[in-house]
Amino acid sequence: MTCPVCGGRDVGKVGAKQYYCRECCVEFVVRRDRIQVYQVEDDGTLVEVAEVEALG
Repeated sequence: MTCPVCGGRDVGKVGAKQYYCRECCVEFVVRRDRIQVYQVEDDGTLVEVAEVEALG
């Protein structure tokens, strides 16, 4: 799995279809045809910053 934002490979799974990139510090959710990207705030809340079409 690679990060859809930075292309990094240091990605960990945090939930069902939910991943965290340690290189650019974003969380993303992979759905059937979409990837939603979230910024993790200091208090742990998630703020959606992008939604992109999944390739493949």
